[in-house]
Amino acid sequence: MFMKKAWKSSMTLLLTGAVLLTGCTGGSGTTASDPPADSGNNKPSEGSSSSAHVLGQNPLEFSFYGNYDWYTMPTWGADDSSKWVKENMKVNITPIHSGGNASQKLNTMIASASLPDVMWMERGPDVEKLRQAGMLVPFDDYLDKYPNLKEWLGESGLNLLRSEDGKLYQFPNWYTSQPNGNAGYVVNKKIYEELGSPKLETTEDLYNYLKQVKENYPNIVPFEPHLAKDGQGLNVLYTAFGENVLNTWVGIRGVPNGDQLTSIFTDPIYRESMQYSAKLFREKLMSQDAMTQTADQVKEKVVSGRVAVLASASPTELGQLGHIELTKSDPDAGYFMIWPIHKPGLDPKKVLAGTYTQLGWNVSVITKAAKDPEAIFAFLDWYTGPEGQRTMMWGPEGGYWDGVEADQTPKFTDKYVTDAEGLVKLQNATINLIWNGNTVYVDQAKAKYESTLPIEQRNWATHWQYEITWKTQGDGTPFINLDPMPDSEEGIIRQRVEDIFLESRAKALYAKDDAEVNAVLDKAEADAQSAGYNKLLEYKTKKWQENIQKMQGK
Repeated sequence: MFMKKAWKSSMTLLLTGAVLLTGCTGGSGTTASDPPADSGNNKPSEGSSSSAHVLGQNPLEFSFYGNYDWYTMPTWGADDSSKWVKENMKVNITPIHSGGNASQKLNTMIASASLPDVMWMERGPDVEKLRQAGMLVPFDDYLDKYPNLKEWLGESGLNLLRSEDGKLYQFPNWYTSQPNGNAGYVVNKKIYEELGSPKLETTEDLYNYLKQVKENYPNIVPFEPHLAKDGQGLNVLYTAFGENVLNTWVGIRGVPNGDQLTSIFTDPIYRESMQYSAKLFREKLMSQDAMTQTADQVKEKVVSGRVAVLASASPTELGQLGHIELTKSDPDAGYFMIWPIHKPGLDPKKVLAGTYTQLGWNVSVITKAAKDPEAIFAFLDWYTGPEGQRTMMWGPEGGYWDGVEADQTPKFTDKYVTDAEGLVKLQNATINLIWNGNTVYVDQAKAKYESTLPIEQRNWATHWQYEITWKTQGDGTPFINLDPMPDSEEGIIRQRVEDIFLESRAKALYAKDDAEVNAVLDKAEADAQSAGYNKLLEYKTKKWQENIQKMQGK
């Protein structure tokens, strides 16, 4: 679609306690041999075994762990959507929390062999660590019995997810086969119009506009880059300085040059973007808390209207919340989105504010602690299918939707329009419970309905996704899963380079002029090369080329 991704999904909502591990709650679901007629539940596909698990026929319980410092799973069954699933599908999920220290929690669970049934985590080294230790359940035997994942992700996506042993262990979240994403720029409508609605297309336009804001609105943040320490708005600005540039390249710390990945520190586009960002920062045109603020602090500024321009990996959720709040008291206020800013002379149609990947954001894995892993997979497959997605995105039938079209998209009711604020609240309550979102289904469903509405009745976020963000995201799929195992030689180098990168980005932002930005990046390049950066780039290049081969079916 909040966090890495870079939220990388089409979701418009921003993802925003120590609890001791007391043991695993194994899945208790059983299988059934006679699935009912079309009930919307999982059924065996033609030619498969008849012993497929049927959700709702017997209780299923399992434990769930989200491997993120920031993630605390909401209470399952507390909101209307998960309550419906709990009662009608007879699924109960027990959370295990990271306590704000996911890395330590994961290591403790692995060392003690006390794993939860399901783990929600990043693709890559942590998954491979579990797989190599023989702690994960492969899904290959389930794919034909429960066909939603196979149908919606496709063979190309499945191949990209397979581990080195050729088996599939990961269930993706917000995967897609079409462009999606939310990265871009949100503009405060009232301030923009009061300043004469100036042209806001190029980096020069943006700079001049931000200067106007500062001069006329001393209590307003001209440019809000969200969590700059995580990239966010800084990465969006990076894309303004080149055609067909992907902000993913900043994320992987490597820039394609022919068939090789080269240094991010010497990339002229990255350097120019950091010079521009530093200029905004030192002239106080950018939030002076950019590197230290929290997501809640950003939210408060946006919702209260104290931001002129917001740029981030997924600004649509905050933009929508702010728009709804500001228009309550002033129908002429609110926010709107603009086409990505570009350096003068570039083709604006080739400037891509963000990226999407076929595999979406992160993954769920089922561990061998689960008593009935097939039943859990059956649930995840139902959850990613039309009925599960309808229920979690728009609530139980009879509220915001009633009945389905021939293509399984919901028939939305008038409440979808008349209670837009209620829908936002519902989705805020469920977003951290959607662990295997189906981007294509969700996007098609809402875009199809929104296109039938007059513009003033359209969902704010969906409207701007349809008009701008989905058209201005690049495909970053070839650059996924490039990181080495942490304890390998390349993995140790990666951590050193990561530390060098993060430190250099912060120092560059605080630089007093362009020359100092260059000096900071020169030193970062030298330090990274001394740490073995070239060897890391060779490793990532090899993985990148392997991805391209997999995507071509080779």
